[in-house]
Amino acid sequence: MTHAIKGAVNEGTMGSLLPIFNTASEVGYGAVISSLAAFTTIKDAVLGVSGNPLISLALSVNVLAGITGSASGGMSIALEALGDQFKTMAVEQGISLELVHRVTAISSGGFDALPHNGAVITLLAICGLSHRQSYKDIAVVAIAVPVLALVTIIVLGSLFGSF
Repeated sequence: MTHAIKGAVNEGTMGSLLPIFNTASEVGYGAVISSLAAFTTIKDAVLGVSGNPLISLALSVNVLAGITGSASGGMSIALEALGDQFKTMAVEQGISLELVHRVTAISSGGFDALPHNGAVITLLAICGLSHRQSYKDIAVVAIAVPVLALVTIIVLGSLFGSF
């Protein structure tokens, strides 16, 4: 193995550690959150927000993604804890499960990009920027636009069904 290849492999290995550990810590954080007694309060509050399961689902996934700082963490915790209830509510109200799936997927990419998100921290570290320098731009692109898209999907889906 030449010196250049060895250096590239070492640099790649070291560069991968920050994202791996950030992601692992967020998954662990999410597991702790879902095991807390207060999580039951959050779960009950989210289910009681609206009679429309799309709104409750969007809110629960976004809130959990925000708490955990992870899109996949928020979505997996919400679906594990509340998936059966949302499916039952959707079927009872004649809402297509395809639309429920879309709302779930889009919801996971909203509040997950809050400042404590591992990807945001990694991005800023790699770019050599601070939250103060860059977070407004990140918030517009990674929070405001996805939440606006989510609201649009919920409104259109509620009016016209799955599309």
